[in-house]
Amino acid sequence: MKLKITAGPFVFDARLETELAPKTAAAFLKRLPFETQFVHVRWSGEGVWAPLGDYDFGVDYENHTSYPAPGQFILYPGGLSETEILLAYGGVRFASKVGQLAGNHFITVTSGLDQLAELGKTCLWQGAQPLRFALADA
Repeated sequence: MKLKITAGPFVFDARLETELAPKTAAAFLKRLPFETQFVHVRWSGEGVWAPLGDYDFGVDYENHTSYPAPGQFILYPGGLSETEILLAYGGVRFASKVGQLAGNHFITVTSGLDQLAELGKTCLWQGAQPLRFALADA
């Protein structure tokens, strides 16, 4: 399933990973369009994240990783740390103040990969950026 993701001034096409993470994809799909904001990560390396507090997607671990590749979104369903969505734009080892975590890889960016590093720098130097996930035709 194709998504359109707008992060600050950047627009990305993406694929919802319905086969690799079916429960996470289904839970996220029910919430589209989903709006929040990105800030630069604190412990994980070259990534941006959307802290979501105690937001409950009602999912557990599936297709989870601590090392998302550039262009991969992961959803941390909460537990040791708060619920969050993270996008890697470079090298990431997903972690929080309690240590290494793993999140569900559920979205993959399919266009605009060359803009990911600029998104990261924008969040780092200019602060929080609005973030919107929607179906590609919405």
